[in-house]
Amino acid sequence: MSIKIDCISDLHGFFPELEGGDLLIVAGDLTARDEPGEYVTKFLPWIAKTKYRKRIVIAGNHDNLLEKGEIPTKVLADFEYLCDSGTEFEGLKIWGSPWSKTFAGMNPHCKAFTKDTEEELAEKWALIPDNIDLLITHSPSYGVLDVVRREVFCGERDEHTGSDSLVKHAAKPNVRLHVFGHIHQQYGKYINPISGKIYVNASYVNERYQPVNKSIRVIL
Repeated sequence: MSIKIDCISDLHGFFPELEGGDLLIVAGDLTARDEPGEYVTKFLPWIAKTKYRKRIVIAGNHDNLLEKGEIPTKVLADFEYLCDSGTEFEGLKIWGSPWSKTFAGMNPHCKAFTKDTEEELAEKWALIPDNIDLLITHSPSYGVLDVVRREVFCGERDEHTGSDSLVKHAAKPNVRLHVFGHIHQQYGKYINPISGKIYVNASYVNERYQPVNKSIRVIL
C-alpha cells in the first residue's frame, strides 16, 4: 500500500490550503512573529482543518516559544510534536529533530534550537536511531539542497550551509526520506540515483519570505 506524504516547512505565518492525504510533515518555522496568539489563532486552526490521517510537526530556529515550552503540550492536540523523539505511522519509523547551526550575522531573535559548533550538533544527531525510515530535521545535511548565495567583495559565491555531522545519519541504510527546510533558496526534491533515498527541502517561502512554493508530495 502506498502512503501519500505531504511535506512543508518554513511557513513563517503563511498557511496554505493543502490537498490532504495520509501523512503531513511540517519541518519548522511555523509563525511570522513567534507570538502566542499566532499559534492559537492561526497555526493551530490551520493544521486542525488539514485532511490527513496523521500530522507531524517539528520546530525550527524561529520557534522560540516552542524551545521555551511556552506553548502548552495540551494545545498541540491536533498533531504529534517531535523534538529529538520518534513515532510510527503505517509501519514507518519516524524521527524528528529541530536543531540547526548558527551563522555569522544571524538574527539573535532567531536562534531557537541552534548550536554554535558541529560538535554540539553531532551530540543531538547521535540520538537518531539506526532503524528509522523517515527523518525530519529543520537543518539540511551538508551538500544536499543546502546552498546559499553570499555576497563577497568580488561579487557572489555559493556556500553549502548544511550540517556535516548530519550526513551520516541521513545516509543510514533504512532511511528512505529526509525532510527539512531552513534554506529557503533550495526548495525542491532530490533523489539519490544510487541509494534511491529521497531528500526534500520543503521551504514554503523563498529567500525574500514570499510564499511562492508548494508543499511537496512524496509517495512511499
